[in-house]
Parts: sequence; structure tokens; C-alpha cells
Amino acid sequence: MLLAQVSTAHAVSHFYLMTIPALIPVMTERFDMSFVQVGFAITVFSLVSLIVHIPLGILTDRLGARIMLIAGLLLGGVSFASLAWFQSYAWLLLVMAAAGLANGVYHPAGYALLSSGIDAKRIGRAFSIYTFSGFLGTAVTPAILYGIVVVGGIELAFMVTGLIGIAVAIFLLATKPAGEPSGGASQPESQHRPQKVAQGIFTPAVGILTVLFMLLSLSSIGMINFSVTAFINGYGLSLASANLALTGFLFTSAFGVLAGGFLADRTERHGYIASGAFLTTGLLTALIASTSLSVLLICAIMLVAGFLFGVITPSRDMLVRAAAPAGAEGRVFGIVSTGFNFGGVVGPILFGGLLDQGEPRLVFVFVTVFILLTVVLTFIQEYLRQSP
Repeated sequence: MLLAQVSTAHAVSHFYLMTIPALIPVMTERFDMSFVQVGFAITVFSLVSLIVHIPLGILTDRLGARIMLIAGLLLGGVSFASLAWFQSYAWLLLVMAAAGLANGVYHPAGYALLSSGIDAKRIGRAFSIYTFSGFLGTAVTPAILYGIVVVGGIELAFMVTGLIGIAVAIFLLATKPAGEPSGGASQPESQHRPQKVAQGIFTPAVGILTVLFMLLSLSSIGMINFSVTAFINGYGLSLASANLALTGFLFTSAFGVLAGGFLADRTERHGYIASGAFLTTGLLTALIASTSLSVLLICAIMLVAGFLFGVITPSRDMLVRAAAPAGAEGRVFGIVSTGFNFGGVVGPILFGGLLDQGEPRLVFVFVTVFILLTVVLTFIQEYLRQSP
């Protein structure tokens, strides 16, 4: 039950993440906004998430992961639903700031609940299912929202987005398992050793993982947010073909996460699994960047790359869990997740600039560079973890 609850919340968080990007073509026309304005709103979301991740990770350990998760879902739901009535640009910026605040809760709270409530022998698979739900939420959002827009307009799409989050928050509130502590995941233990936990959080391993998360964010932003435009402008693909390639990438990523979870439970060398899968992904993106391929080959490469992208995720999460002192899982996941948000601030500007300069193929060049740097850091992290 716990895994189902947390995974559902994670799917909703990714639905929120994709709501504005999925509706950009409609928003620019309906709300009379430029692409730059909408892009800046997304940057506000990422910037606020970057700022609040660490303090919200601390609050998660102190106040309790479940209540923080419910609060985040409610805040995000109310924020997006309000866009059905208030559609000025100033209001959009306020909504994205509030949604960014809510987004800072999901990773610390979700990982803390799983780390404290799932048996260690099944934690890799639990992480994979949790992450699979997020990937699935990302993959289905565009189709769901466009369908709603066709039927009832963009206002209805925003209303449905908000109501989904509010409904899941009510579900979590009504289905709290008996005996679950109301405080942080391991609060009693952490209260007996606050000095030790504080000293053990800011370690070289956590620093490396934070940079690793940033690089993962940059490479995923390039692949998910900008590959369609790059394929159209640089490779001659139609909009339908480019979207098909991205959709294949997203769905195989989701199922790659499940496969990666089983691998993560069968080995202690999570860094080597992640390094191998991501190195292969980097070689595939390098092939896209350096050659002219048919539509069929591009779609096939995106399918394989998506699967490998997903495979590394549970091993990545296991590396973070291993670096976190008991009782401080929320704080450590909060710290390393700032890397995601930093990538979310920098990535759109970088890749958007490449497209503005008429260099769509450089999108995949930079993705490849970020992937290869991730491989190096993951290998170093695994080596340090295995060293006595």
C-alpha cells in the first residue's frame, strides 16, 4: 500500500512537471504569450525548486514525510487549477513559483517514506516502481492534456490537472497505514545523534551525487524537451515522426526503470550498472549527433536509448541511499535533488540558445558530453563507495 501511495503521488508530480511544457503551443496562442515568456515561467519553477529542496528535505525529516507529501500535492493542485480562472502572465509566474515550492517536497518525502517503510531486500525494486510511475506520468501527460483541450479547452485542462493532485492528496490522507509514525522517517534515532547526522550529510559522496544529478538533468532536458525541435530543424523529420521518436523514448524509459530495479536488487555495484548503461546511451546519442540517419533508425535508437536511460535510475537512487545516514534520508535526497533543479534552470537556456543559433545537431552533442561526464562521475562514486 505504501509503495502504491507514494508512486501515485510521484506520477502526479511528473504530470505537474509536464503540464506547462505540453501546453506551450496552446498557451502562446490562447494567452497571447511569447515562447520566451512561457520559457521564463518554467525557469521560475525550476529556480524555486532549486532554492527550497534542501530546507524542505530538513522539514521532511522533522515534520514527517507523509504530511509534507500531502501538502505538496495540495499546493500544486490548487495552483494549476487556479489557471482555469486567472490567466494573466503575472499570475502564471506566481503559479509556477508555488508549483516549484510544491515540487521541492516530492523527492525528499517520497524517498524518505520508501527508505523507512520498505524492506531492504526489496528497496531496489521499490525505487524502480516509484521512478517508473514518474516516467509514466511524464509520458502520458501530453496526450491526456491535448485530448482535454480538444474537448473542453485549455481552462478545463488546467482544472483537471489541479483536481488530479487534490484527489491523490485526499487519498493519501485517508489511507495512512496504521502504526506509521507521524514524524520523520527515523526521527527517534536521529534525535539521539543530531551532531553525527549533521556531520555525515555534507560528504564528498553527496557532493559528487549532486553534480551527477545535475548532469542527468541536463541530458534528460536535451532529450525530452528539445529533441523534437532538433529532429525537425536538423534532421528533416516531420512533427509526427519527431513526436513518435520522443514518445518511444519516454515509454521505453519507464520500462527500463523496472528492469533496472531488478538489477539493483541483485548486485551491490550499482555504480557500475549505471556507468555501463549510460555509456551505451552516450554512444547512441553520439551516433545521432554525428551522422544522418533515416527516420526508422532514429526511432529505433531513441527506443534503445530510452530503455537504457531508465535502467540506470534505480542504481542511481541506491547510490544516494547508501550515501545517506540513517534518519537523514530526506535531507540527503533533498540536497542531491538540487542538482536536478540547477539543471532545470540552466538546460532550457543552453539548448534553446543552440536552436536559436541554428545548431540543432549540437543539442545531441551536448547531451552526449553530459552523459559521458555522468559516466565518469558514477564510476568515481562507485569506486569511492567500494573502497575500504
